Amino acid sequence: MALTLRHLTPEDEPVVRALHEQLLRDDFDFLLEKGTWEEVLEATARQSRDTNLPPGRVRADYLLAEVDGQVVGRTSIRYALNDHLLRVGGHVGYGVGPEFRRRGHATEILRQSVERLRENGVHRVLVTCADDNAGSTGAIVACGGVLENVVVDDAGRPTRRYWID
Repeated sequence: MALTLRHLTPEDEPVVRALHEQLLRDDFDFLLEKGTWEEVLEATARQSRDTNLPPGRVRADYLLAEVDGQVVGRTSIRYALNDHLLRVGGHVGYGVGPEFRRRGHATEILRQSVERLRENGVHRVLVTCADDNAGSTGAIVACGGVLENVVVDDAGRPTRRYWID
């Protein structure tokens, strides 16, 4: 039961939009882009190519995490940090659908994301999570994360900042 990371396809819309709705209940934006599915696909492709990015965006890969043909989560791998990402966003943003949690998927998504960053020359990786997110904290620590500090995000919530070397 290997987890793989892959780019979005035209066929992914129903499952991705369903996961997005589920995770909004956790205040997590599963789908980072808005608009029609064609617009979402184009925006994620532009961000991956680092072309025509909106202000405040950096080169990033938005990848789905799949196990046995089923989408279980996603990752957003950012190859650079702007001021916001350095403070509270980090190099990697990931999420796992509620029905797929507590199976090690988050840890594997993060492990593979860190590996991709290293392959692209990023050797010190910042990963953040909500202060009360024990599952994410466990995944980050399992991947070698060392807590630097806790800061307050733009919504006034404590955010834990970890570095993985």
